[in-house]
Amino acid sequence: MRFLAISLSMTLLLAATACMKEKPKPLVPLPLALGVTAQATTYNTQGAEAYKGAQFAEAKAHFAKAVAAAPMSAQAHYNLALAMNALGEAEEARQHFIEAANLAPGDKVIWDSPALRPYGNPEAPKQIKEHPYSTSRPSIGSGPR
Repeated sequence: MRFLAISLSMTLLLAATACMKEKPKPLVPLPLALGVTAQATTYNTQGAEAYKGAQFAEAKAHFAKAVAAAPMSAQAHYNLALAMNALGEAEEARQHFIEAANLAPGDKVIWDSPALRPYGNPEAPKQIKEHPYSTSRPSIGSGPR
């Protein structure tokens, strides 16, 4: 009986830890970096407020104006992509996520965006898998002479 109780408690413990996967962080708009125009910052702030209120179409319009005012701002592109992603405009969002990543290489928040998450950390070294066996096959008559 004691063995049954211990094994049951161990099973429950394992099941509980398996269910406690780390949840992805919620996607929230980013503040613009220093050095952008006041107008871009204003549009971004208005977009962030609309986004937090689930007014994604309005947020998209404000973030688009922020991108127009500060086209080299990675955060502005990221925020526009968030609004587009929330509206279901996945391909357009992906393009802005990629632009944000290009403008801010190594930014962990931007690189953890839905469009880039499958590609992992940009600073991680690329691993090349080598096949242990050659994939080429000798043809008939191609052996050593």
